Amino acid sequence: MQQQAAQAYQQVARKTVSPRDLEANLLSKSAGTLQRIRDNWDDDRSELADALLYNRKLWTLFVESVTKDDNPLPAAIRQNVANLGLFVLKQTVDMQREPERQKLESLININREVAAGLRGNSGAE
Repeated sequence: MQQQAAQAYQQVARKTVSPRDLEANLLSKSAGTLQRIRDNWDDDRSELADALLYNRKLWTLFVESVTKDDNPLPAAIRQNVANLGLFVLKQTVDMQREPERQKLESLININREVAAGLRGNSGAE
């Protein structure tokens, strides 16, 4: 019963959440997962590959979206998001090749800062 209620809530949330809030929530989710892995680095990194894949897919979608000709954002913002996305993708690949705890920090911070910006907050959560 509880699972059905949670699924119903998620369906309604998907229909009522603005695209900006959805993007912010996805970035926050990714940052939270990466933070948990960073915090437990010495004990358990079993989720690292999946978390990096999720983050890479998320940022790939952002880069694809802002580089489309019909994207309504101003060109300067589109360029900034694309550049940031390319940096994140490069860092993610580097992290996959040579995993190091401190490398997660930039991915976590970028996701949190962009999420805060999408929500209209002046700082990270």
